Formats: sequence, C-alpha cells, structure tokens
Amino acid sequence: MKKFLAPTAVLFGALTVAACEDTGSSTASSELTPAQQACLRDVANTTNNSQVVVLSSAFSEAGTQVTVGVGEDRAPWNCIAYSDGATAGIEFLGDEGAL
Repeated sequence: MKKFLAPTAVLFGALTVAACEDTGSSTASSELTPAQQACLRDVANTTNNSQVVVLSSAFSEAGTQVTVGVGEDRAPWNCIAYSDGATAGIEFLGDEGAL
C-alpha cells in the first residue's frame, strides 16, 4: 500500500508559510491574542489612525510587549498589554525626524 504523506506535509508546510507571510491585509481578530487586540485598539486611538497591524509581540506574565505598525508605512509603535485588558508604554519607536 502506497502512502501519500509527502504531498500532505508539503501542502501543510505551504499553508503554514502562507499564514505567516505579511501580506499587508488586516488580520482577523480571532487570530489575535487579547493583548494584541488591546494594543491595536489603544495605539489606533493614540495615533488617531485605524490602519494598524501587529508587527511582533512577546508574551510575558508581567505584560505582553507588542510592536504595532501604523499607517501605510507601518511606523513602529510600542505597547505593553496586561491580562486585565489595560495597556501602557505606548510610544513611537521610529525616527521622529522622519515624521
């Protein structure tokens, strides 16, 4: 009996890579953690720009650090999210001279 595991593994690998690619489209909220959602919300409010995307995040029990890209150029902003939904440390990480 011949098994076809390789094509399934290739397909799964392709789907995994595609899911990780940054295509510029917004991510569905069901795919985001509560910390990422809180930071997107609060950075959007702080910058008065609803075009926000998660660039990276690092979980910690003390608070999750999320880097948010704002606008077409994805200007980097820092945000710390806590388990209660609060955020802090929202600040621009780029070169202010370029603003």
